[in-house]
Amino acid sequence: MSLRFAYNTNGLQSHRLEDALALLADDGYDGVALTLDVMHLDPLRAGPGDVAAAQRLLRRLRLACVVETGARYVLDPRRKHHPALDDPDPVARLRRLDHLRRCLEVAAELQAEALTLATGPAPAGGDPDVVHALRVEALRELCARGQELGVAVSLEPEPGHGVDTLAGWRALHEDVPGLGLTLDVSHVSLVEPEGTPAEAIAAHAAHLTVVHLEDAPRGRHEHVPFGEGDLDLPATLAALAASGFQGLCAVELSRHSHRGHELPAASLAALRAALPR
Repeated sequence: MSLRFAYNTNGLQSHRLEDALALLADDGYDGVALTLDVMHLDPLRAGPGDVAAAQRLLRRLRLACVVETGARYVLDPRRKHHPALDDPDPVARLRRLDHLRRCLEVAAELQAEALTLATGPAPAGGDPDVVHALRVEALRELCARGQELGVAVSLEPEPGHGVDTLAGWRALHEDVPGLGLTLDVSHVSLVEPEGTPAEAIAAHAAHLTVVHLEDAPRGRHEHVPFGEGDLDLPATLAALAASGFQGLCAVELSRHSHRGHELPAASLAALRAALPR
């Protein structure tokens, strides 16, 4: 089985969406991790015609798609990733849930394989049981809606968010069995010891929906191009291949849009060179 590689559009923010997709297809990618953001299919403003045009382009370019919802300021221009799924303010919480419902609808219209989300920053001083219950309630609804639409819903443990570890994902998965796992290799063991990315992949292979790939300095939440950090890329790809993973492996370099003209091609070359023979 060969792995399928994609590139996240949060690293192509200086490119129009149609140019970004064409660039990825020209470079030889199998798919795209499309972050719905203010510059790429803004979920608050994009109309049915915009989404339909993007879907036609994906089909013509033969790019598979997953939808990412990690836009930093799409709902709050001053607070990154706010409001959260477990915000104590019910109105704010509903804004996030409505946003994710809309993203699911866009994902279905794009014929995306999955939608990735994070919980958002943890509320200060919240009762852990109440916070967990709010997350479970929201995620159950989203997973049910995703099942109706044919789009898998997958949670990414994200540093600085309420759920930031694989243990946190497992606790949610116990109460929301339909919830998939989006594993970012640079997040593994950042908050608590979780082994290597390869070990985390092997341990969670049955639940992996999307995988985010990039290099990173050990112990730091900093996405950098392959070869500039401490990731054992061959071991990581070997673990993915051995696990039978069939989803998209998406390069995520969200702070490197200024190199969007060259990094996709360089990243794909590095990935192909590190594939198990």
